Amino acid sequence: MKPVKDVKLWPGMKISDLLDQLEDSGGFAAKYLGAAARILKAMLKDGECVRFLSFVAAPIATGLRGVLAEVVKRGLFDAIITTCGSLDHDIARALSNYYNGDFWLDDAELREKGYHRLGSVLVPLESYGPAIERFMQELLEEAYGEGVRELGSCEVADLIGRRLQDENSVFRWASARGVKVFVPGIMDGAVGTQLWLFQQKHRDFKLNLFRDAEKLAEIVFQAKRTGALMIGGGISKHHTLWWNQFKDGLDYAVYVTTACEYDGSLSGARVSEAVSWMKVKPDAMKVTVYGDATIVVPLLVAGALEADQ
Repeated sequence: MKPVKDVKLWPGMKISDLLDQLEDSGGFAAKYLGAAARILKAMLKDGECVRFLSFVAAPIATGLRGVLAEVVKRGLFDAIITTCGSLDHDIARALSNYYNGDFWLDDAELREKGYHRLGSVLVPLESYGPAIERFMQELLEEAYGEGVRELGSCEVADLIGRRLQDENSVFRWASARGVKVFVPGIMDGAVGTQLWLFQQKHRDFKLNLFRDAEKLAEIVFQAKRTGALMIGGGISKHHTLWWNQFKDGLDYAVYVTTACEYDGSLSGARVSEAVSWMKVKPDAMKVTVYGDATIVVPLLVAGALEADQ
């Protein structure tokens, strides 16, 4: 039994000083945020751990994109597993701006004015579909002209990253740092549609996801230990867990989610459920944090960077 400790604040305190106190504070989500900070720091200090970062698309439409770009730039993660929408938003924001909006705006009016709404973010229509189409068709025509006829999703992501010039681009830094990006659901988004449209004109062009499987197998089977920070749920979270079951599960696991487990969904499943599937080791350092990733993840990363100084 550990007594509940009051959180102490003082002028000029570091974020890491605050996070270090939360695990013993007794309540409520803060306790698990404190545990996540401790586990993340341990994972990043483990020189024999291959580190995965998985995330869904929506955070890339927000300022959290800059946080994820920073951790990739600093080489804190070795592989990324994400969704097609992440590629879409990274391209769109590298080429133009998204805007602050509100959850309670009139969506019919926004449609008439040429805006998509993603939560409290406004996405100009011209900044998304048409911009991504121009970017992708130029990129693919150039690659095709150089003799490329077959790509895995990791190679598509690398081509995109090499072409983007935005310093805040996650995939620009992934390409620059040699971080492999895997997009198992790559057809589910604007980039996937552009791949299909390109193939309508060039019938010998193919998407080969077996290439991704071969590279993921190399990463997982050669790793002594593995860990993952998983932001959100869906296919990116599951693909991370799925591949790590082939080495008896993750040694470190931090979930950040707003989904609940009571509908039986993978997105809401707590980290403990993954133990039964052999996707996380029983003795792994593990925690589920319930909270908005745009709040939770910047705190975790800022604390980890302070601790590394």
